[in-house]
Amino acid sequence: MKGKLILALLANTAIAVGQNNAPRKDSGIVAKDTAQKTADLHEIVVSATRNNSRIADLPMKVEVLGTEELQEESGIKPGNVTSILGDLSVIHIQNTSAVNGNNAIRMQGLDGKYTQLLRDGMAVYEGLSGNFGVLSIPPLDLKQIEIIKGSVSTLYGGGAIAGIINFVSKTPGEKPTLDVLVNRSTLKETNFNTFYSQKYGKTGLTLFAGVTTQNPVDVNKDGFSDVPKLRQYLLHPRFFWYINPQTTLIAGYSGTIERREGGDMQVLDGHPDAKHIYTETNNSERNSIELQLIRKQLANGTLTIKGNGSFFHLQNDQGTFTLLGNQTNTYAEASYNMKSGNHDFVAGLNNTGEIYRRAKGDSTYLNNYAYNTTGAFIQDGFHVTSRLLVEGGLRADYHNVFGWYILPRLALVYKPIDDLSLRLSGGTGYKSPAIFTNQTQTIGYRNLLPLGADVKSERSQGINFDGNYNTMLGELSLTLNQAFYYTHIKDPILPVASPGIDKVMLTNMPYAMRSAGTDTYVRLEYNDIELYLGYNHTVSRYQDDIKTNVPFAPQDKFAGTLAYDIPEKWRFGIENSWVGNQYDYQNQKTPAYWFWAAMISRQFGEHVTLVLNGENLFDARQGKHIPLYTGSVSNPEFAPLWGPIDGRTINMSIKFNL
Repeated sequence: MKGKLILALLANTAIAVGQNNAPRKDSGIVAKDTAQKTADLHEIVVSATRNNSRIADLPMKVEVLGTEELQEESGIKPGNVTSILGDLSVIHIQNTSAVNGNNAIRMQGLDGKYTQLLRDGMAVYEGLSGNFGVLSIPPLDLKQIEIIKGSVSTLYGGGAIAGIINFVSKTPGEKPTLDVLVNRSTLKETNFNTFYSQKYGKTGLTLFAGVTTQNPVDVNKDGFSDVPKLRQYLLHPRFFWYINPQTTLIAGYSGTIERREGGDMQVLDGHPDAKHIYTETNNSERNSIELQLIRKQLANGTLTIKGNGSFFHLQNDQGTFTLLGNQTNTYAEASYNMKSGNHDFVAGLNNTGEIYRRAKGDSTYLNNYAYNTTGAFIQDGFHVTSRLLVEGGLRADYHNVFGWYILPRLALVYKPIDDLSLRLSGGTGYKSPAIFTNQTQTIGYRNLLPLGADVKSERSQGINFDGNYNTMLGELSLTLNQAFYYTHIKDPILPVASPGIDKVMLTNMPYAMRSAGTDTYVRLEYNDIELYLGYNHTVSRYQDDIKTNVPFAPQDKFAGTLAYDIPEKWRFGIENSWVGNQYDYQNQKTPAYWFWAAMISRQFGEHVTLVLNGENLFDARQGKHIPLYTGSVSNPEFAPLWGPIDGRTINMSIKFNL
């Protein structure tokens, strides 16, 4: 967990009481006004469900981190969304490299390859482009983040076994906005981000531009950087044409240039010699173009046609080894949703393309490939009564290499009383074989062989249940939430050593993988004070003879937050988390650790906000327990990362908004 626990409550809280209980980020500070929460609920629309439903009407478990949470996060962790996602109870962010800054996202105890990432509802993070720098999205550029937990492969196809995370871009409002933010941290990181939006009659514009720089830091003084040198440049304009009140055309471009370098500090300081020679560099360019056409009130429904084309170039050097490749991703979709009587209907077609080509100078054994998946989906939500909604869906996908997939899904939400909601969902999923995953990224590509002809897709079945109770006891607001989940994956693909040739290949295992867990939290709010206590327990194991634990999936996480708010002036928050019972690749338990964070925010008038934030205040670090590298200085072997390595961090930001 990376500090600042998010107190954005689950969607079922809103369903239970008919109001929005998703509080503001503010390091745990929560808006008090219940009437405002009730009004806000009607504005929270979840686009990832394809029918643009209000959060209160959904039968699946959804969390939404809204505009206010992201605005607060932009002053606390301006450069990326890693922290705000890691604060959620069933999401664990594993740092896979101290050099390239990549992270694995684990939901419900499952490997990162089972979570599908979307940008504005489009699957643009596939293959190589989905494993390097994906979370480098500044919060200031986002309207909201939608997290759906459990299998939603019926809606989005392969990879949505643990759930999906949809990053939703901002749109122009009725009034022009301009935000300018500057941040500096004790780890030599500087951020300069700006966002502008405005409507001009029948047209509109949003524009985000950001620069992040960071110099290398050797936190544990072992001679190698724990924080890399970073130069990152982002540009994201979007143009809106409101053709008429029912029709909107959106065109956008997103570009990211990123240069990372780490390794031997003596080399990074410009003083290499015969012994000190090792460095790692990770240079990438990402360019995407999107188009969306939205036509409302078409036969009492909404037609959405959208597409995205992206190009990703990566050069990853580790000493004398180079991964050098280019990837093109395409996504096209046409979907239609309508509400008729007691039914909420969604249907559509989509196509996903992924082309990878090795570039001249690449050192890997990997092959070029071209994948294409065409899918059709249909979903119907039937309001049996005012208190019971049943939703069923079916999807058929055809992959040009791995064939057909048929994916059914069923979900329901029942409210026996106004203060209590019960939700149950179950579905199937698949993950087609892929050479670029969090697993292969962690072990590296130096000795990885191409996919074998006999590797087949992983298949899954999953079920989720949760109950939520929310009530008012005088001026005290009480929320209790209890969730359970289970996932079974057949033929899991794992990297295994090839006998006699010192190489690694991806192979289907002859046993299944299972993940089962429970998530519990209680929240108390009285006037301007709030207390949150949460606990997550997940056991993820392969069903081999010794029941091997899934590596780097913590079985236990506890989190607590105490917050106080003086409206329009001060905000204070302090929180902690405990991560325990995590296992490494040798199935050995790693040390547990506490993570503490605190922040103070001061608002000056309507236009200036100053934030002082502290992360990892008691300096929990993996490097205190084991060396982070073994071998020689010239040819180091770096330890897999299971905990923080960058130590205590203090940052201060100032934001101007007009």
